[in-house]
Amino acid sequence: MPMRTGSEPATARSPLRMRLWLSLWGIAWAAFGLAAFLVAGRAGWATACGVLLLVAVTDCCVVVRRIRQGPHFQPGRDVPPYEPDEAGRRDRRPRNH
Repeated sequence: MPMRTGSEPATARSPLRMRLWLSLWGIAWAAFGLAAFLVAGRAGWATACGVLLLVAVTDCCVVVRRIRQGPHFQPGRDVPPYEPDEAGRRDRRPRNH
């Protein structure tokens, strides 16, 4: 879990909807490219478009899943930043022998 610094914006949001639209745009173009290259008999380019189509569909599924999960708790302005433990920080430093 990352340490909270206290400088995070209170209204920060992930651009999931934009990523969803970009995934859908990628799906449309990859499907068009796949079909066009299959018709043209270009197996290599059709394979590349097919792989790109799979990546875009996977990304779209991940984005839809995260959108359906809803917002997650984020500490508000009334929660102070967490200070790192100096003793723990000192123990993690590499030692020069």
